[in-house]
Amino acid sequence: MKISFHKTYFFLTVFLFIIEVLIALYIRDNFIRPYFGDVLVVILIYCFIRSFFRWPVVPVAVGVLLFAFAVEALQYLNIVERLGLKDSKLAKVVIGNSFAWEDMLCYLAGAVIIIGSEKFLYLKNKRLSS
Repeated sequence: MKISFHKTYFFLTVFLFIIEVLIALYIRDNFIRPYFGDVLVVILIYCFIRSFFRWPVVPVAVGVLLFAFAVEALQYLNIVERLGLKDSKLAKVVIGNSFAWEDMLCYLAGAVIIIGSEKFLYLKNKRLSS
């Protein structure tokens, strides 16, 4: 396990977190909040992990994707209500409270964006160093 701090990923994490908070607080539409926010959350979690660990791109992206799927499955099982947290605004924001297949597609899109971006940046850096 390679542990090291990567400031670029950390700054991306902070930036994406701020965007997610702004979306949650101020956006009330039918696209950005329900879909774009779900795409970004996968990228946010990926960047957070990569801020501290030098793990390979694809396993981390797939792990984050599986985590997002698991959270969505918990929504399907009404976990917030079952835990007695139905009045907790924080629990509803962090875990969510309604299952949607579209969310699964958004999480998948986030993972594809991660892998595609990392591959693009790798190839770009490889060409520049040649």
